Amino acid sequence: MRYEVVTPELPLGEGPVWCPDGSLVATQISPGGVWRIRPDSGRMERVASFPGGGNSAQLAADGGFVLTNNGGIDFTVFAGALGIDASKIPYHPGPAGLQRVLPDGEVEDLAQEGLQAPNDLVVAADGTVYFTDPPPHGGQRGGEGRFWSYRSGSGLRRIADGFSYINGVALSPEGRLLIVEANGLSWIDPESGETEWWVEKLPGESPGDGFAFDTEGRVYCACPMDHCIRVLDSGGGQLDVIDLGEGSYPTNCCFGGEDRRTLFTTELAPGRVCAIQGLPAPGLELNPWPVP
Repeated sequence: MRYEVVTPELPLGEGPVWCPDGSLVATQISPGGVWRIRPDSGRMERVASFPGGGNSAQLAADGGFVLTNNGGIDFTVFAGALGIDASKIPYHPGPAGLQRVLPDGEVEDLAQEGLQAPNDLVVAADGTVYFTDPPPHGGQRGGEGRFWSYRSGSGLRRIADGFSYINGVALSPEGRLLIVEANGLSWIDPESGETEWWVEKLPGESPGDGFAFDTEGRVYCACPMDHCIRVLDSGGGQLDVIDLGEGSYPTNCCFGGEDRRTLFTTELAPGRVCAIQGLPAPGLELNPWPVP
């Protein structure tokens, strides 16, 4: 599969979201922020800025977003290895938590207490936000990963803990929760917290990061250290590899375009947003977060 570069100007990009107006919104880990990108021109405009790091986002019913903030990761020390100008990724740590970005760009806190570095999120049909919470600072200092839910009016619930390094999360076409854990992908029960391997070890050397389902159950999983997106069939077998080139460290992806058959990818480095068009099935429709 061939890719096209939408913009080369978003180092440490994450959490892409396709919006109803035909724009793409992506988060930035450092400095913390949200950007709107016009895929036809690559033009970018800042939507919001905040301390910490924007890790994942999902559309809210009012046109804003619900967002995970990891509290900030100091990537300036890795800038040289990633080939990024350190001046473009200033480190401004802030409180880790679940946040809301209003349509005007104002940022409000939804939950913070007990959270360490919220990473990826998904919104269920009933409005519950499920999100992963790996050890802070990218796991550089040890610790364990956790999995949480959040509901307006009732707040946070810790569903499970003890993970090695929990990362991406998404809902399958059947409504099951799938997470990236260690070197594989695992189903998790949102009530009991029990897990079951779907793929215990992904092919290659890289663990997974963010991922997205299509309507036929294929998974498109970012594998940063292997510089690619791995495409898995509904049984977990590898169907294809989208090679994004040596030096590319993809972090996440989402479906978009008029027919939802375009996959948009974000990267730690070199900082591109890329598009892969003409995929065999549309991406799964995502649930907007119902604003209280």
